[in-house]
Amino acid sequence: MSNSNFSVLVCDDSNVARKQVVRCLGDCISADIKQASNGREALALLRQQNFDLLCLDLTMPEVDGVAVLETIKAEKIECFVLVISADIQTEMKQRVAKLGAIDFIDKPIELVRLKTTLHKFGIH
Repeated sequence: MSNSNFSVLVCDDSNVARKQVVRCLGDCISADIKQASNGREALALLRQQNFDLLCLDLTMPEVDGVAVLETIKAEKIECFVLVISADIQTEMKQRVAKLGAIDFIDKPIELVRLKTTLHKFGIH
């Protein structure tokens, strides 16, 4: 996968968390990174343009991560979804995996873990 125009959308309601994800992504891959502060904003961006990867928080007001995943699946929006959340229970992991998430990373993100996960899916 060529990463000169690899595009990533980082969706998290926490500005601090988004900045951390963007910084870690920047250390891992060369990509065009956009940000969304909630699920509704993320879906609007996903409908406007193609993203190769969505880094998605689960716990957000209004439209949460699960709702975003359900919508992506329902609307057949093509993109890898990596769930980044502080609180991932086993049931939730199974639920989001069924909805198409490629993997999960705990917050705060460990750079090595992010790099390994991205490489596993051919993103580097």
